[in-house]
Amino acid sequence: MSNYVLPDLPYDYSALEPHIAARVMELHHDKHHRTYVDGANKACEMLAEAREKGDFTRIAALEHALAFNLSGHVLHSLFWQNLSPDGGGTPGGELGQAIERDFGDFKSFRQQMIKAAEQTMGSGWAALVWDPLSSRLFVALYHDHQSETIQGSIPLLVLDAWEHAYYAQYANEKTKFFEAVWNVWNWEDVAKRFAEVQQSSLLIESAAAASRSRAAASRERPAGRA
Repeated sequence: MSNYVLPDLPYDYSALEPHIAARVMELHHDKHHRTYVDGANKACEMLAEAREKGDFTRIAALEHALAFNLSGHVLHSLFWQNLSPDGGGTPGGELGQAIERDFGDFKSFRQQMIKAAEQTMGSGWAALVWDPLSSRLFVALYHDHQSETIQGSIPLLVLDAWEHAYYAQYANEKTKFFEAVWNVWNWEDVAKRFAEVQQSSLLIESAAAASRSRAAASRERPAGRA
C-alpha cells in the first residue's frame, strides 16, 4: 500500500512576504501539514489492520480520522500550489469569464470568498469549486477539512481559515489575512485546474440539463456576440 507524503513547497518560506510571513509558512507546512499526512497514513494502516482481523468495532472513528486527515492533506497540497510570489491581480481567459458569469463580477466573487472564510466556525476553509452537475462555479465553505461539502464538487482555489494559517502574524485580525492573500493567488494554477475540470461529469442524466445547456452555449458563443 502506497503512503501519502508531504510535498515540498514550490517556493521559499519567505517568498510570499509581507503578505504571509516566512515563519508562518514554515510552521504551517512543516508542522501542521505534516500532521495530516501522518494522520492519513496511520488511519490507512489501522483500517488495513481492521480488515485483516475482521474487527470493525471502531470503523466509524477510523473512517472519520481518514476523512479528516486525508482531506487536510489534499487541501493543504492544493493551497501551496494556489499561491505564488508572482501572483495577485485578476484572472483572465475562460476562468475570468466563468467567474463573471457565475458571480456577476470578480469583486463580488472576492467578497463572497472573504466573507465565507470570516464566518467559519473556528476551523475550516473557503473554496472556489466546480460543480460538474450544473457546469458552474460556487464558493463552498468547509468545516474542519471535509464536512459541509457540495458532493461531487472539485476544489480549484482554497483559502485556509484555520488559526494556524494566520494567527502568528495577524493575531485576531483574521480578515487582514483573508484580504492579503489575494496579492499572492496563483491564477495560472487555478486556470489550469479549471481547464481540466470542465471535462468532468457525474454521469447523472437530466439533473441539470438547462444549466448544462446554458454553460455550453456560453462557451460556444463567438466572441463579440451577445
